Amino acid sequence: MKNQELQHGLVIAAYGKRYGVELDDGREISCVTRGKKTDLACGDRVNIKLTDTAEGVIESNHPRTSLLYRSNAFRSKLLAANVTQIIIVLATTPSFYEELLNRCLLAAEAAGIEVVIVLNKCDLGDKQEAMAKLQRYEALGYRVVHMSAHEDISPLRPLLQGHTSVLVGQSGMGKSTIVNALLPGQQVRTQEVSQVLDSGKHTTTAAHLYHLDADSHLIDSPGLQEFGLHHLDIEALERAFIEFRPYLGKCRFNNCRHLQEPDCALREAAERHEIHPERLQYYQSMAQELLR
Repeated sequence: MKNQELQHGLVIAAYGKRYGVELDDGREISCVTRGKKTDLACGDRVNIKLTDTAEGVIESNHPRTSLLYRSNAFRSKLLAANVTQIIIVLATTPSFYEELLNRCLLAAEAAGIEVVIVLNKCDLGDKQEAMAKLQRYEALGYRVVHMSAHEDISPLRPLLQGHTSVLVGQSGMGKSTIVNALLPGQQVRTQEVSQVLDSGKHTTTAAHLYHLDADSHLIDSPGLQEFGLHHLDIEALERAFIEFRPYLGKCRFNNCRHLQEPDCALREAAERHEIHPERLQYYQSMAQELLR
């Protein structure tokens, strides 16, 4: 093409090595990156060169205000960039993994991103057990919303105003149903939950950004079954537990890992039930994972 000037755009879809980019004039372009670069996510602002009327190459990305990602010992998976809010979607059925909820909260705290916890499908199954689990997180100061996206999306809608939010959670929690309810014209594909496995089937295979209005945007991400935090060091991990913060620096030893060390302020607080013992156990399990 003759026009080789850089164009500015927004990554609105991430399909592995190919990205959907929305240009400032509203056109959607299918893009690849230079070389083997794949460290882009939905929400990234990028500079591209057009190679055809509807195709281009991403040359660079702008600095980010935030980045949500997960990692194991070998690789990282970017989930969303430049988001101001994480919506962790849980459901009464299939049952949710509380450890995965904790890991999502820790990733959000470490990235400095606000959190809303949504308990979806409150019209199905026994919601009392799920609600009781979430009282612990409400007590920590996290906002928890109870709703059924099939019946009424209004409890969530005002919380999205003015934010770029990303939906995260296990498969089958109803993320695509939430998007359908917020944007009926999008018709995001949904599937029935597998009753045998008590887990959701993957319906979103790529992250996608939707515009709710001029100031509010929503990224739907693929369902998670795990959320590795290998990119955090021990100090970042302990600070990501918000209720630990008043006790940090008060242990007998400066390098206390809060595992077996004597005179540990966190373990003593847990014994007094000022910190929930199970949250301390989550920390200890994750700390040992990072220290291996």
